[in-house]
Amino acid sequence: MTETLSKTGMTRRELLARSVAVGATFVVGADFVAGNGAAWAMETTAVKPESMATLIQMARDIYPHDHLADHFYATAVKGYDTADSAQEIEDGIAALDAAARGKGHADYLSIGWESDRVEVLQGMEESAFFQKIRGGLVTGLYNQKEVWPLFGYEGESYSQGGYVSRGFDDINWL
Repeated sequence: MTETLSKTGMTRRELLARSVAVGATFVVGADFVAGNGAAWAMETTAVKPESMATLIQMARDIYPHDHLADHFYATAVKGYDTADSAQEIEDGIAALDAAARGKGHADYLSIGWESDRVEVLQGMEESAFFQKIRGGLVTGLYNQKEVWPLFGYEGESYSQGGYVSRGFDDINWL
């Protein structure tokens, strides 16, 4: 059974055949980024899909949580895919790729080891681009309600009677 994708008119098989693998984590197509072997994808409108894949990897390297799936990071950086910020993001990704080339790699996504990617990021951490992405990730990543249970956070407590009557004084955690 072939399912036709509504917007492109392609079948899933054609979509996967036409997509290009980037790094080991992402599949990049004409206007989308998807997890390689994962059940998520995001459409891009203003930022190039390759740049969005780089941005997702950058987000994972800035705030590394092995127990979080890539789609949470994709959601966190999706807000940068706007016409207003596209040029700034593309310029920042170009600078990131140039820094990776300075370390002997083809681009940022081609760096296989996390420690090598972090070294490239450390060289850029004073830049406005890095600070913008890092700052935006604080809310973009950690304000996702789906992420909260993965960190053990139950959410606000006011609607449930407050923290005092919900284990605040339970000392068993020590």
